[in-house]
Amino acid sequence: MAEEITTLIVDDHEVVREGLRLSLSRAPHIRVIGEASDGAAAVEIALRRKPDVVIMDVRMPGMDGLEATRQLSEQLPDTKVLIFTAYSERSLLGRGFESGARGYVLKEAPHSTLVRAIEKVAAGDGYVDPALMPQFLAGRDQSEMLTPREREILQLLADGLSNGDVAERLFISQETVKSHVRHILTKLEADTRTQAVAIALREAMID
Repeated sequence: MAEEITTLIVDDHEVVREGLRLSLSRAPHIRVIGEASDGAAAVEIALRRKPDVVIMDVRMPGMDGLEATRQLSEQLPDTKVLIFTAYSERSLLGRGFESGARGYVLKEAPHSTLVRAIEKVAAGDGYVDPALMPQFLAGRDQSEMLTPREREILQLLADGLSNGDVAERLFISQETVKSHVRHILTKLEADTRTQAVAIALREAMID
């Protein structure tokens, strides 16, 4: 049996939380250890119970999911956030990742997609709902997935520089470099820096 994954469900609609809990009860290796109806409660419960994965709605009254994600990624780096939303705007996708989310899945996703998304982010990988990829990539060059700064850092990594070298070269902290590298790995769905560089070279995002 797969190792147990503990989850916290965050959504301001009780019917959504109930549906999600019911759906996840069909996956024996996923256990729901709490629910919250807004971002502030999500942060408070997560700090207390330390779930492996927080399934986070974006639009909620009070503290929204993006701000809650930002706080959790700073205060609980071992807890991964999976954005769970009915909204498929590309801007939200980018902002979710900038906040520190590791994955993005739509509320109408089938059970199997949701379970896979939870498994992937729990393992430290990135995940984007396949239904979202056309919107993520539509009308844009693949290289635009990365910000100019992320491409710059990836280029330096490709040139063999360490995080420390990159930080020195760009006059930023090593923590900032690490944060950018995390975003790069998530966006490119890469497990390692080497894999990210290989993908970026293949897709001509860097030289």
